[in-house]
Amino acid sequence: MIYFIGAGPGDPKLITVKAKEILEEADVVLYTGSLVPKEVIGWAKKAVIVKDSQKMKYDEIFEFLKEHSDKNLARVHTGDPSLYSTIAKQIEFLKSQNIEYKVIPGVTAAFGAAAALGIEFTIPGVSQTIVLTRVEGKTPQPESLENILRCKNSSLIFYLSISLIDKLTQKALEMGYDKATPCWVVEKATWADEKVYKGNLEDIKEKVSHIKGVALIMLGEFLEQKEKYESHLYVK
Repeated sequence: MIYFIGAGPGDPKLITVKAKEILEEADVVLYTGSLVPKEVIGWAKKAVIVKDSQKMKYDEIFEFLKEHSDKNLARVHTGDPSLYSTIAKQIEFLKSQNIEYKVIPGVTAAFGAAAALGIEFTIPGVSQTIVLTRVEGKTPQPESLENILRCKNSSLIFYLSISLIDKLTQKALEMGYDKATPCWVVEKATWADEKVYKGNLEDIKEKVSHIKGVALIMLGEFLEQKEKYESHLYVK
């Protein structure tokens, strides 16, 4: 069985109990070395086959999965496998080869960042919609940045976009966003060296220009955490 496992956003203890148990029993582990904490891989058995997929091409990954499909193989991705993980292409291959697989969910960086900040994404009267997206860079984005930013009454969360924050903030200002609109960045959410940068559309790019690694951008009034009316859930 091939198990696609979400290792969480950084803190090794944020992996699920189910994922940890599968790792402990796995015969083979294929993981994303640049992002998955080494402590997570350390839970595997001593005699396990461990392979870092960081420099592997798709064909190499497919061949590795097929070669070890007669064993319990843990394919470990960062965060949750359903977001920016390329499991769709891997699963397509497994289906073509009639190889069984299961997906084990994990904690995504957006929720790790929200926990670090102590915030809620869904604020009554402000936002009841969460948009998880990215700014177009080398990877094409089918949805235009203009359309994404038109969702002003949503909680906007940008993955894989820290190097494009200038593009994001400039476009938002061009579209009429107030300069004071909160824009926060969480670098390496839940990792031991996690850092939080709070700013607005006018000054955030200066505060985070040094970041070269993993970071999440949050944009919108929801960051102020002020309800425009009380939730009906607790109103008598």
